[in-house]
Amino acid sequence: MKLKINELKSNESNPRVIKDHKFKKLVKSIKEFPEMLELRPIVIDENNIILGGNMRYRACKEAGLKEVPVKIAKGLSEEQKKEFIVKDNVGYGDWEWDSLGNEWDSTELEDWGLDVWQNIDDTVNKINSMEEWVGMPDFEAKDNPYKIIINFETQEDRDEFHKLYPIDIQTKLTKESNTWTTWHPYKERQDLKNLKFDD
Repeated sequence: MKLKINELKSNESNPRVIKDHKFKKLVKSIKEFPEMLELRPIVIDENNIILGGNMRYRACKEAGLKEVPVKIAKGLSEEQKKEFIVKDNVGYGDWEWDSLGNEWDSTELEDWGLDVWQNIDDTVNKINSMEEWVGMPDFEAKDNPYKIIINFETQEDRDEFHKLYPIDIQTKLTKESNTWTTWHPYKERQDLKNLKFDD
């Protein structure tokens, strides 16, 4: 069955959240594949309080949906509702990484929300179509470059690091991205638009 989205009530005690880019991916996924909601409806109790699918509910609102598929869990005790909320978010089992690596496109898997490595073949296939990557030294053909990745919680942390270690850092890859890149010794962006990679 379906209910109007404004009839549902978010669960204040939901212990799981999805933030920032992962939430945006969930919204994108719902827009591109809304049929999945039919296969995995939002679970609510008799009072329309969400027991399973709080983040999907938020993403559906963000995506502009007016109504969503729901399944009503009737007759559960308060203790059973709490247990369901946690168990619905527990990931049992592990991914078979060899199978994923050999039979799936890592770029698609990442788009679908799975945290994965990036196969070099998948990355290379996207270089010429992604304007913000053009000229980035990171994508030069080079044998075994050493890479160091440093993550910062905030922009202020990155700026503080830059004060202590004043290396040249290139500008952000995109306006939406919080990613900078550099090479040491520093390399300017190059024109890679005409660079082709052999299959």
